[in-house]
Amino acid sequence: MKVLGLKCLVRVKKYRSYKGTIGKIAQNLLERNFYAERPNEKWVTDITEFKLFGGKLYLSPILDLYNGEIITYTMGSRPVYSLISTMLDQAFCSLTKEDKLLIHSDQGWHYQMRPYRHALEKRGITLSISRKGNCCDNAVMENFFGIMKSEFLYLKPFENISHFKQELSK
Repeated sequence: MKVLGLKCLVRVKKYRSYKGTIGKIAQNLLERNFYAERPNEKWVTDITEFKLFGGKLYLSPILDLYNGEIITYTMGSRPVYSLISTMLDQAFCSLTKEDKLLIHSDQGWHYQMRPYRHALEKRGITLSISRKGNCCDNAVMENFFGIMKSEFLYLKPFENISHFKQELSK
């Protein structure tokens, strides 16, 4: 490997937002059916953590299962609820009245909160949450994060956190 200039990249332990049951857990309605027939039919979301320059940065995207497009994302230095609520507000702009949407996440504390559930109910969006300890239930989002970290974070040199954010937005 040394002669060929190959390097092994080990994935860093990932951020876990599960704090136990702190709110209402919805059923897993997605049931690993990651196929969507049209845009804005099924979205998946999660939060991941980046450790950069002695600090942390949290990324919260929404991915459309129809075409793998990132609908929107937010970033912040702390994994607070406003990261999720801002992301939702941005994502709702891409919906039409005709869209019948299901949004799926893991059991992170953000997704158990009453304001999260209320924001979805208010717009007629169906909530689906992974079963406890079943990362495969949200495999598309987990895979997105894994590829993003392997092909972007670990391979590109960044000068600082601002440079990372700038490159990520491209």
